[in-house]
Amino acid sequence: MAIKSYLAHPHSGQKEKLINELLALKNCEIIPAENKDVIILVTDTESDSDDDILKQHIETFNSLKLLALVSGFNTPKNDL
Repeated sequence: MAIKSYLAHPHSGQKEKLINELLALKNCEIIPAENKDVIILVTDTESDSDDDILKQHIETFNSLKLLALVSGFNTPKNDL
C-alpha cells in the first residue's frame, strides 16, 4: 500500500471548492486547517502507480494552487 500525506494550498478564496473536490475522491482523507488556507491530504492507494494516477488527477483541480508532499511510504504486500 502506498500511503502519502500532502499539504494542499488552494487559490485565494477557493478553499471550500478544493475541500469539496477532495472529499469527492476515494482513497483520500482530508483535514482542513481552521485558521489557514491549507488542507492536509492523506492518500492510501494499492500501489505507487495508483497513487501517481490519483495525484495527477488532483493536480488538475483549478482550485489547487500547490500540492506539497510531506511524507510517503510503501508497505509491500506479504505473499503468504
